[in-house]
Amino acid sequence: MSADGLVEVGPAEEFDDGDHALVEVGRAEVGVIKAEGEFYALRNQCPHDGGPVCKGNVQRELVGEFTGTGERIDQHYSDNCIVSCPWHGWSFELETGKHIGDDRIRVPTYDVVVEDGVVYVDGGD
Repeated sequence: MSADGLVEVGPAEEFDDGDHALVEVGRAEVGVIKAEGEFYALRNQCPHDGGPVCKGNVQRELVGEFTGTGERIDQHYSDNCIVSCPWHGWSFELETGKHIGDDRIRVPTYDVVVEDGVVYVDGGD
């Protein structure tokens, strides 16, 4: 980690949407994920069973609204991007780290900085 707390991940141009890279930030393994042109960083440890959550599928969140008895649920994809742990499917918001079904469960998130075409994770000082 550099003196300013930034951990280099790599050139931004080498990331396509859905790509991830793993780096060590302090004693934690952190996954940096690019989704819809934005970079996100989360601890690569699912709170359910310790799975490599950042290696999972990245997509928009499917949400549904119940409109009444006998009616179909209105389903659509939100603007919210999620990652789903490849071990058991637990899904988390990329931006906040919140579990999509229970916001009391979270994966820690980190700030991402892109400077001069290079992606960094802000690991603090």
